Amino acid sequence: MYKDPHLVHFRDYCVTISCFGSVFNEERNYRRFGIKMGSKKYPLCYNIIMIELDNRTDKNYNFDLLEQIADVLTTQEIELILTDNSEIAEINREFRGIDNATDVLSFPSDPFPNAPLGSIVISVQKVESVAQALGHTENDEIALLFIHGILHLLGFDHETDKGEMREKEVEMIEKFNLPKSLIVRTLEE
Repeated sequence: MYKDPHLVHFRDYCVTISCFGSVFNEERNYRRFGIKMGSKKYPLCYNIIMIELDNRTDKNYNFDLLEQIADVLTTQEIELILTDNSEIAEINREFRGIDNATDVLSFPSDPFPNAPLGSIVISVQKVESVAQALGHTENDEIALLFIHGILHLLGFDHETDKGEMREKEVEMIEKFNLPKSLIVRTLEE
């Protein structure tokens, strides 16, 4: 997890403090930071999903939708990095040995107690070009890529499974009334 995200986005206006990639959502940690739990300003909340957003671009999207998606799929923190084709190509080359830009990459975290689920890197240039080519919104496309990324973090793999990832993507697409994803479009062809 990156230690200094440009923005930390909170779900349901519940307070959670993020400090160097760790989420403090237990009563003792609230007290440690001088926050009174259960107050009007900081309601008592459980099962908080937090997306740490590192937006390296000037694009803004419907992050509330992404939080709703995350809430359905996991109870763990997720880091979302929005970048351009150049940087995602560099990351793709370094970690996968593939020398080109891609739309989304997922990096699961090492499992340990209270660990975040992992990191998702999305190219906003790919979001823009695919959304334009297919005639849907950039918010729809980023939501589709976010779903795809989370499913990979959860252990799904469309290249080796027997359709389980596709089925879960279809379920999420229908739940959030999104257009068909790449994996669904490819399997229909």
